[in-house]
Amino acid sequence: MYRFLLTPRWLGALALTVAASVVMVLLGNWQLHRYHERSEINERIDAADSTPAVPLTSVLAKPVAAGQAGASPGKSRAWTKITVTGRYDPAHEVQARGRTVDGNVGFEILTPLVLADGTAVLVDRGWVPPASGDALSGPLSKPAPAGEVTVVGQLHLTESRPSDVIERDGRLDTRRVSLPRLAPKIPYPLYGAYVLDSEPAQGFSAIPIDHEDSWQNGGYAVQWWLFAVLALIVYGWQARKEATGDAPKKRIDRVAAADDRLAASSGGASPASPASSPSSSPSSPSSSPSSSPSPSSSPSPSSSSSTDGAAAPSSGDAAAGSSSGGAAGSSSGGASGAVVPAARRAE
Repeated sequence: MYRFLLTPRWLGALALTVAASVVMVLLGNWQLHRYHERSEINERIDAADSTPAVPLTSVLAKPVAAGQAGASPGKSRAWTKITVTGRYDPAHEVQARGRTVDGNVGFEILTPLVLADGTAVLVDRGWVPPASGDALSGPLSKPAPAGEVTVVGQLHLTESRPSDVIERDGRLDTRRVSLPRLAPKIPYPLYGAYVLDSEPAQGFSAIPIDHEDSWQNGGYAVQWWLFAVLALIVYGWQARKEATGDAPKKRIDRVAAADDRLAASSGGASPASPASSPSSSPSSPSSSPSSSPSPSSSPSPSSSSSTDGAAAPSSGDAAAGSSSGGAAGSSSGGASGAVVPAARRAE
């Protein structure tokens, strides 16, 4: 019943279906991995208040050369709560423009914190509004504290889509915080991530941390797995349909079918068709219009006596044809009617 599945066409369809299902399962697994990864990030964000801070050097790899950014810690270390001690260098401060907090556009101020070993990490000290309320004007911020300070905050990875770094209002100005772009402007080996200050100074607003949409990836994973199962179900359904001969019905043209029925009925009722009058007999002269006597051939009174023997049978045949033929007698019309009176006169 299913021997057709061994044909090249069905084997090719099976291979394509299995390959598509495998790809969909792999995509679902990748989305599941992203779901777990984002869920861990959200857990680190939520646990920042209750988790003790760890030293910066235990999380980030130490940079090796000035003017270069160190290795990124990766997403698995994003938003880790850390602590670091050093001295601020306001001479190489950075302002990130076009930043929005609570619907207001302003600046984030990042200041290099120089550690005892000569390396540095950028510390985002918080958000400040423009000096004149205009987004194009420079920021209004207090200088960084002098002396040795200890900062507690969360690691922020370098931002994608880097922009140019220029000097403006005595600071380095940029749109995106890209450490590889900023490192050549700072005369220290720079760590591969920067720190969001959890307790910004007065006049600064804390930078909000948005949660990752992990449930979106979870939903995508389930969708890809369902698509894989659906592909196999469709293949099985098509095979079952082929095996049972459940071919799709052809669409009927009702107008053409009506025309065909009309043509068939018109052809069957044609008077010229021999099969249209089954009661008529070829040997019966009264059933054929051609056998009816014409007015010119009717017997004259002088010859009626000589045809007595032939007239009587003719009257019997005409009467039988008129009574048994029905439709044939009526179709012969006045011809059969002319024969019967002639026979009666002969009697």
